[in-house]
Amino acid sequence: MCGIIGYTGRRPAGPIVIEGLKRLEYRGYDSAGIALLDRGHELYVVKVAGKLDNLDARIEGTMPPAVSGIGHTRWATHGVPSEANAHPMLDPSGRVAVVHNGIVENFEALRERFYERGERFASDTDTEVIAHLLAEQLAAGVDLAEAMRLVTHELAGAHAILAICRDEPDRLVAARVGNAGGLVIGYGEGEHFVSSDLAALLPHTSRVAFLDPGEIADVRAESVRYVDAAGRPVDKTPELQPYDPVAAVKGRYKHFMLKEIHEQPDAVLDALRGRYVPDPPRVELERFPLAPERIRALRRVVLVGMGTSLHAAMVGRHYIERLARIPAEADNAAEFRYRAPVLDAQTLVISVAQSGETVDTLSAMDEARRAGCPQVTICNTPGSQATRVADAALFIRVGPEIAVASTKTLAGSMVVLHALALYLGRVRGTLDPARGAAQVEAALHLPSAIGETLLLEPRIEQVATRFAHYADFLYLGRGVSYPMALEGALKLKEVAYIHAEGYPAAEMKHGPIALIDERMPTVAIALDDGLRDKMRSTIEELKARRGPVIALVTEGDHSLDGVADEVIALPRVDPLLTPLVTVVVMQLLAYHIAVQRGCDVDQPRNLAKTVTVE
Repeated sequence: MCGIIGYTGRRPAGPIVIEGLKRLEYRGYDSAGIALLDRGHELYVVKVAGKLDNLDARIEGTMPPAVSGIGHTRWATHGVPSEANAHPMLDPSGRVAVVHNGIVENFEALRERFYERGERFASDTDTEVIAHLLAEQLAAGVDLAEAMRLVTHELAGAHAILAICRDEPDRLVAARVGNAGGLVIGYGEGEHFVSSDLAALLPHTSRVAFLDPGEIADVRAESVRYVDAAGRPVDKTPELQPYDPVAAVKGRYKHFMLKEIHEQPDAVLDALRGRYVPDPPRVELERFPLAPERIRALRRVVLVGMGTSLHAAMVGRHYIERLARIPAEADNAAEFRYRAPVLDAQTLVISVAQSGETVDTLSAMDEARRAGCPQVTICNTPGSQATRVADAALFIRVGPEIAVASTKTLAGSMVVLHALALYLGRVRGTLDPARGAAQVEAALHLPSAIGETLLLEPRIEQVATRFAHYADFLYLGRGVSYPMALEGALKLKEVAYIHAEGYPAAEMKHGPIALIDERMPTVAIALDDGLRDKMRSTIEELKARRGPVIALVTEGDHSLDGVADEVIALPRVDPLLTPLVTVVVMQLLAYHIAVQRGCDVDQPRNLAKTVTVE
């Protein structure tokens, strides 16, 4: 997750901004930069590739006594990690500086507009177009806050933006577009702060306000003013946050699980960064160690994992077969070595091991190593045992996950598996270039789509309240949705202590339908993915046996209105990527049912985060 920090007040801004960036280092980054502004209207900008030590060395002895400043730690999305592509981004005149988290989905069209006027860009990033747009509005005579409000209407996707202007030295303007990229405003005496992370503000203040989607904050040393996207004033009362480090990390959320569910737009963005290149659309896996000739020699792929990671592997199997056109199978890592698997040097073994220390997955990897298989691990923990065993480690980069039940790590794992499948298909020549480009463009839309799904939480909580007293659940899906049916059932078991089972929907007629009555609700995934009509038939069979049904459909699909008891409409995404939005509903439904039942959501009974014994 890229980090944003900003300050305006009476103290020198530079040291405060640098300190804030250091508190954001844990989020991961590949470049960093600051922009400082003093009342003499001089804009001081320093950017570096690499770590903050490089930034410290570059600014040593040169930092001005600025009254306002912004800073950023960046993971590359558009453009390679470099000084030119690091934030802050400036417009051509150097009038405005911008830091930004998110993906400007329509940046190519916006950039072309400026190209036609003869303006040039100094970077390969999408963020730079925001600086151009702000400068355009400022040139029209509006102030920075109004410029930001107008610019937010031009940006597709979900964003967190912070800007300063050399004409207004004691002012920061922040905006949140869509339900991703959170920002928090810190209140001091004669000074104010902005950050993407509450923990970066607590050394200075415990009085904060959170920016909600569609809001703009006009931040000055003495005051903060909020408006919505239409320019209407918004009243906010600062909240008092405890200094307790655990509470600080949890922020405004009641539980870590809920916080981590809501972090998924940013988590997916970080998994995409540096891998999904928009212009031209393609996937790049930097320093991937398997040579092209070895990839082309592959005859089979085996994916292994446990629990939630196994469900990611099952989705990955669809990606590998459909995009790379290699026969693939997904297996429970604990059972893998006990069936004497047939393995050889033409079998790629992909392990999904979020912690990298799960003993069953490590044992499966040892089995593959003895057989001479090339191995890739999908992992969230650099330096873990899985990363040392595998030939290649693809990190999901979603940040720490505190709750025992996995949420954002699953989303990140599925994104990385999708990227790997696209990469393998391109290298092998089995993926049609147009289809590959379309998949990249669809994936870049995911942070925004996941943010839209999170806005359904009040509706999902309402459904959870209705169904929290049931003792048994079924979850049904077909195709790439079947693993999400398994994941939904697992989440309900983990955090709400309710017996639940996931099935492929066609399996119902082969036995499970005997369980259906008015006491057995079913969560049915019936998205517009080519299998919707078959799912509808199954749902009608459930209703004929008085079974309550919660149906997940695609936005605009009303075919199950009046058929299912509850219908939840999800944003439309590419059919292969539907698990990334479906899983959010599964997580929120389990979470709110668990809360209704008074369960310990973050630390469910009998469970541990990492299983290190067989």
